[in-house]
Amino acid sequence: MAGTNVLVVGGGNAGISLAARLLRDGFTEVTVVAPQPVHRYKPLLNYVAAGEASMAELERPMAEVVPDGCTWIRDAVEAVDPDARTVRTRGGRTLRWSTLVLCPGLVEDWDATPGLQQAYAEGWAASSYVPGSTPLVWPAIRSVRSGSAVFTVPPEPASCGPTALKPLLMACDHWQRAGVLGDVRVSLVLPEATATRIPEADRYLEEVLAGYGVEVLREARIERVDGDLRSITVGSPGGRRVLEDITFAHAVPHYRAPRWIADSGLAADEAPGLVDVDPETMQHRRHDQVWGLGDAADLATRPSGGALRKQVHALSTNIAAAEKGRSMQRYNGYTVMPITVSRRKLMLDEVDRDNRAQPSVPFLDPFVPRRWQWLFDRYGLPQVYWRRILRGRV
Repeated sequence: MAGTNVLVVGGGNAGISLAARLLRDGFTEVTVVAPQPVHRYKPLLNYVAAGEASMAELERPMAEVVPDGCTWIRDAVEAVDPDARTVRTRGGRTLRWSTLVLCPGLVEDWDATPGLQQAYAEGWAASSYVPGSTPLVWPAIRSVRSGSAVFTVPPEPASCGPTALKPLLMACDHWQRAGVLGDVRVSLVLPEATATRIPEADRYLEEVLAGYGVEVLREARIERVDGDLRSITVGSPGGRRVLEDITFAHAVPHYRAPRWIADSGLAADEAPGLVDVDPETMQHRRHDQVWGLGDAADLATRPSGGALRKQVHALSTNIAAAEKGRSMQRYNGYTVMPITVSRRKLMLDEVDRDNRAQPSVPFLDPFVPRRWQWLFDRYGLPQVYWRRILRGRV
């Protein structure tokens, strides 16, 4: 039975950047448990889906991103016993910990949408959210010259759901420049009444969607997919509607937290499956030595990579503060939902938990699309990610 000081479950942005930050802050025993051999910078997946990037640009071997001084256990978690302070893995290991941080991310819930996985296999549905299908999106978009195209935004919980608008708006921009937009019936399935719940951002996005002629189905979600008919059944408070003869669907699957979180008694009642933490301190509400951050934690804000920068800083500080009995930092729910509204313009949408503007650049309106923001999102941030964020320097 192996022992560790801080055990981090998850090897994505949250887990790796936190491990690096903890080591920089003086922790000497940090272990990351993660099964995947490849680490991905996920925001670039949307640019792969728009023909603006390649998969090679966003992938690195996990062994290259695990920080020096950190132990990586390539295994998957099956159960947590918070009272015994142990984790059981799929490979049969039992790991002891003094401090446990849960940031495993979310997993696709294919069962929530019958027929969708088969549509992926048949090739007429794909999305930037599923890395294995991402390279298929841009060729499919380029091949559409007429017919029906459907795009969906996943319901909560989801990893930065509003950024699913990026492939839609970049596709519409491409079809417009190709002179075929008028021949393509474009539908958007939104899980809520508006795209972001941020009035300033939604006003602009509504104009953009109307300008492209996109039909918006609000407070709706896909319920079933029929491969033979190439149709999607959409449910909403107003009833069901069947979208038929679909040429291409950028249909994002629904997501859920790993089931072992709830099975281990660590989930929140109000947010089924998510780690039950104080959203300001990220400390578990019932187990003081358990913490959560990222997509699988109930932080009462929209998950995003940008949000993790603030979360990691606060959480590393709070773990040390808890050990020394000091007051903790408060995470205000900062998040950023970058949305590309055309081929070369992007809006940042930086807000706190109450949807109040939180611009990273003082006095800059984060809801105005700008070309330099697109350039930074596409080219600047990936370099910051690999060179600084994953090394605990941001």
